[in-house]
Amino acid sequence: MKIVAIVQARMSSTRFPGKVLKTICGKSVLAHVVERVRDCSLLDQIVVATTIGDEDDVIVEEANRLKTEIYRGSRENVLSRYYYAAKQFQADVVVRITSDCPLFDSQVLTEMIGTFLKKNSGLESVDYLSNTLERSYPRGLDCEVFYFSTLEKAFLEANKEYEKEHVTPYIYQHPELFRVQQLVNGHAEYADYRWTLDTAEDFRFVEVIYLALWQKKHNFRSLDIYRLIEKNPFLLEVNSHIRQKKLGE
Repeated sequence: MKIVAIVQARMSSTRFPGKVLKTICGKSVLAHVVERVRDCSLLDQIVVATTIGDEDDVIVEEANRLKTEIYRGSRENVLSRYYYAAKQFQADVVVRITSDCPLFDSQVLTEMIGTFLKKNSGLESVDYLSNTLERSYPRGLDCEVFYFSTLEKAFLEANKEYEKEHVTPYIYQHPELFRVQQLVNGHAEYADYRWTLDTAEDFRFVEVIYLALWQKKHNFRSLDIYRLIEKNPFLLEVNSHIRQKKLGE
């Protein structure tokens, strides 16, 4: 089976425009995300899926520099963007990653894909595996793994705007149609940590983490961040007040 990670990216974020090309330690946020995803040996291909808008030409330039594949599609219908990207690159299994997760951990990705493949090689099978349905990982380590056939069914049948904007709600909100499972983190006490990049405060938090860890270890892991926060708990105050947008907002 061909396993393809599709990283969605665009410049027109409503809360923090241009966030994916902000620079941390001399590299763009998108570059950090791609490099961390690329560290997973179970992937066959990485595709940056952006929009057809002129403002996202710079995303294409950066993706070319990073030597990833590129797909350009709808601005708002991200579900269609994923579907056509997966179809173009002949994915059997799709891994969904967002470009606002510069602290993403490839070990989490490896565990997700490995679990998905193991379940589907035995008596227990799954169409969709997520680590976000019940929050047990810090927000920013989000990952979803699903079959192309599952994505195709969602693409053909989803009709609500939020289902199209957020790609996978039609799947996990219809367990009668899909075999949906969750991967739970053994460190659920960190579930409320906010490691994603959606605001200027989030950027300050991520930048501090990189300045503390990246020079010593470019592929630093979640465990390294946990230890840093345990020694410096005040870091959590930088963005702990930020409220995550809900579906449909």
